[in-house]
Amino acid sequence: MPYVAIDWLGDHVELPEGLTAERLAADLVRVGLEEEAIHGAAVTGPLVVGRVVTMTPEPQKNGKTINWCLVDVGPEHNATEIKGVDPADMPAGGARGIVCGAHNFAPGDLVVVALPGSVLPGPFPIASRKTYGHVSDGMICSQRELGLGEDHDGIIVLPRLGYAAQDLVPGQDAVTLLGLGDEVLEINVTPDRGYAFSYRGVAREFAHSTGARFTDPGLPGSLPTPPPAATPDGFPVEVDDAAPVHGVVGCDRFVTRVVRGIDPAATTPAWMQRRLTASGMRPISLAVDVTNYVMLDLGQPLHAYDLDKVAAPVVVRRAAPGERLTTLDDVDRALDPEDLIITDSPDGARGSRVLGLAGVMGGASSEVGPTTTAVLVEAAHFDQVSVARTSRRHKLSSEAAKRFERGVDPLLPAVAAQRVVDLLVELGGGTADPAVSDLDRVTPPAAIRLPVGEAERLVGVPYTLEQVVGTLGAIGCTVEAGDVDATGVLVVTPPSWRPDLTEPAELVEEVARLVGYDEIPSLLPAAPGGRGLTREQRVRRSVARALAEDGFVETLSYPFVGAAELDALRIPADDERRRALRLVNPLADDRPLLRTDVLSTLLETTRRNVGRGLTDVALFEVGLVTHPRPGASAAPSLPGGVRPGDDELAAIDAALPAQPRHVAGVLVGRRERAGWWGPGRAADWTDALGAARRVAARAGAEVGVVADTGRAPFHPGRCARLELADGTVVGHAGELHPKVLENVGLPARTVAFEVDLSALVAGASDAPVQATPVSGFPAAKEDLAFVVDESVTAESLRAAIVEGAGGLAEEVALFDVFTGEQVGAGRKSLAFSLRLRAADRTLTADDVARVREGAVTAARERVGAELRA
Repeated sequence: MPYVAIDWLGDHVELPEGLTAERLAADLVRVGLEEEAIHGAAVTGPLVVGRVVTMTPEPQKNGKTINWCLVDVGPEHNATEIKGVDPADMPAGGARGIVCGAHNFAPGDLVVVALPGSVLPGPFPIASRKTYGHVSDGMICSQRELGLGEDHDGIIVLPRLGYAAQDLVPGQDAVTLLGLGDEVLEINVTPDRGYAFSYRGVAREFAHSTGARFTDPGLPGSLPTPPPAATPDGFPVEVDDAAPVHGVVGCDRFVTRVVRGIDPAATTPAWMQRRLTASGMRPISLAVDVTNYVMLDLGQPLHAYDLDKVAAPVVVRRAAPGERLTTLDDVDRALDPEDLIITDSPDGARGSRVLGLAGVMGGASSEVGPTTTAVLVEAAHFDQVSVARTSRRHKLSSEAAKRFERGVDPLLPAVAAQRVVDLLVELGGGTADPAVSDLDRVTPPAAIRLPVGEAERLVGVPYTLEQVVGTLGAIGCTVEAGDVDATGVLVVTPPSWRPDLTEPAELVEEVARLVGYDEIPSLLPAAPGGRGLTREQRVRRSVARALAEDGFVETLSYPFVGAAELDALRIPADDERRRALRLVNPLADDRPLLRTDVLSTLLETTRRNVGRGLTDVALFEVGLVTHPRPGASAAPSLPGGVRPGDDELAAIDAALPAQPRHVAGVLVGRRERAGWWGPGRAADWTDALGAARRVAARAGAEVGVVADTGRAPFHPGRCARLELADGTVVGHAGELHPKVLENVGLPARTVAFEVDLSALVAGASDAPVQATPVSGFPAAKEDLAFVVDESVTAESLRAAIVEGAGGLAEEVALFDVFTGEQVGAGRKSLAFSLRLRAADRTLTADDVARVREGAVTAARERVGAELRA
């Protein structure tokens, strides 16, 4: 995010006396530039100018040599006595004794001294301390210690940074001198307002907010020396982009200027280093710092090449397959054919050597170095989309790319290049070459037709014509009113620095923003009658509430998986869940697929919770899954601004994959915790099946339960399949396969379920729920134990009992399962309790006997059950 130093902002807009960062943030937020943070003073406490009086080198046993210095820090800070120093050796006005390990200064130099009580960035408090046999009463500071940049030569010697020695006095406040006491505002800029990535843009917005006088530094007339016109002998530049990406040529403006005779020993002045550091950039060298300074000031990225390392002509083109570039960050990069690159022509081979990624980062081969005396300045305008794609492709987010991908003023290159030239001449002692190159193919902004009443129609505020025209004019638009009474249309041409203004609605947004969002009334529209939640939405909420009441915790997971996740669940190669939709730009390369079931991501969430030390876990998730339609065609590309036809909408719908909503849950550890009430109970497959049936009940669907031996990731002998009455499979529940649990890192005997909530809702009856009358007559109880073949499921036997018992059976529940020698090999005993009740009478012994006989007969005929003696 951009940083705003108040003193720099004041170069372009009139600021009120005593403006604070907090007040500035409040002024900017009114026009949509939100405060991100306010960074306080870098240094607090006594930081002063000091003059080194004496400097005594003292070799140490560790091989290091330190300097014991007496430093004059002004009469109000000097000591008159220093332990270990002969009074005869003390300066007349006193001094402080300071130990320093640097060696790039000498007696008589003016330095920066942090006295005890000051706090440097870190925070690093300064205090008197004994070291190397002396009491060091302060610290002589370097650039790094003050947060002004990286050390190049060690200790700061103020005259070497451009401060006039005659203007410096020992004891002078160095916090004010170096600008370290200033607050800096960090703002949040939306992607459509790239112009605010500059002091020029922020100053303009401050003027809009407060009415302060603004001077545009991006106009040719704002320069002491207007930019010269292009000359025939300018450094040759060519743009070779015959097959542009997405139909737009990658470069439509390219200005070059040459400055010769620059003193390679010239340093960036302190005031510029301070401003760069406050704005979040590290000072490097004069040529680089000047280009960065102008970029921050105007918003135009620039690049400086060592002229002796560049061979004419410069060619802007797309990369060829196999080309590589080592960028300024010393990374060797393989280039993509869509990358727009800057090349030169060594040995007459046109455009054969890559110099940099256009609008992103330069290359190491033409980098400005400590011996550079002649500089080629580049100021260009590159396509937003091309730069954005290159930046993301190479994971290289530079300051230049941040600006180009948001839109840069195409009329700035000549002005910005002239600013760089002027500064290099002034600060580096260079001479501007009269040859100028300016390749200009910029297309003027298209006019926008804005109906006069459009602002009121969209915002709901009765803006006057004067407000609309005045606001648009204030942001730089040219407004032609025409015959407003007859046509009711304004013809508006946006300024060159606002490429985001292309539609009438965007102009209306500017009117609403600058007139004031507080002028828009907060009125809620009246809700139309007869609407509310859909049936599926009500069911979804009811299901989530039921599971939460049952002890489950709802979670959300990213719906992205990879082949590794499907392999871990042992899903067969021919399973339909392997037919997943692949993303073109996945968030993670190892998870490029949209999930086809919820368990594949919920199990990872469960593993993470178990890995954090939780032993008893019950989680559920309600989410969409994606099932591509076999043979579906690609969705058509439609033009914007018009409603698609019915055929086009049908084609889009046919291309979209099905996205049903599933509910899945996982249980690990105990279902009932141990305590004084008992030992507790571990979760088992019945808990998973019970939760799945509870979901179906809340959806209003009747489901049958059938054993399933072949559904991954479940245990083949402990898995149930849930079916609707028509045989549609809507889910599975049971214990997870031991190998799956080993693969995903979960404890043994973990159970889970997953059901298709969309299918349950579709298969449920729309009829209202009929309440069951409550009988006031007493119930009769009967227990029946049957011996059946081991392959017979409890559910099938229960269904037979319910059918045979008839309408008097109020509840039939399994309460015991037994296997052993008593029932024979390959057989088992299933015991059920029956609760019987009539609505109109008390049941007699004959009634109970008839129910018992009917249940036994039905169990024998349907599943071959024998009543156990």
